[in-house]
Amino acid sequence: MEFDDEISKPQFAGPYGQLTPCGGGDPIPLVKERLLVGRRSECDIQLKFANVSSQHCRLTLEHGYWFIRDLNSRNGLKVDGRPVQRKRIDPNSKVSIARHEYLIEYEPQLLGAFGPPPADDDYMEDLMKSSLMDRAGLSRRDSKKPSSNQG
Repeated sequence: MEFDDEISKPQFAGPYGQLTPCGGGDPIPLVKERLLVGRRSECDIQLKFANVSSQHCRLTLEHGYWFIRDLNSRNGLKVDGRPVQRKRIDPNSKVSIARHEYLIEYEPQLLGAFGPPPADDDYMEDLMKSSLMDRAGLSRRDSKKPSSNQG
């Protein structure tokens, strides 16, 4: 049985996917690979809310995946409930822009992705917070517990 490619492709509001407001409303089309999001009229995606900064964040498509970067906004960004400065946004993740929640919908393979997803900046940040000994898989010696090889 063969499938027609046009039928099996998901339909989005824009060629690069869409942001769907979680509280209801029309999906926002993702129409190009770099999008400026903010309150100003010159932004690619204009969000007319008082708590959204004039230039709040930037969405960029990298290797088939969307990334989001905070542009020093007052009220910040969250991806799946976690505050972020820059992060890869996987399909069907929840993005909060100054407490306004959107579901990002897209198909990485249709946007040129292949192989594993590109590195997520949060992974490197978490990695750098841990000690070199922890990263090497060696635990620190507890001074209250004498080592088993000491006599």
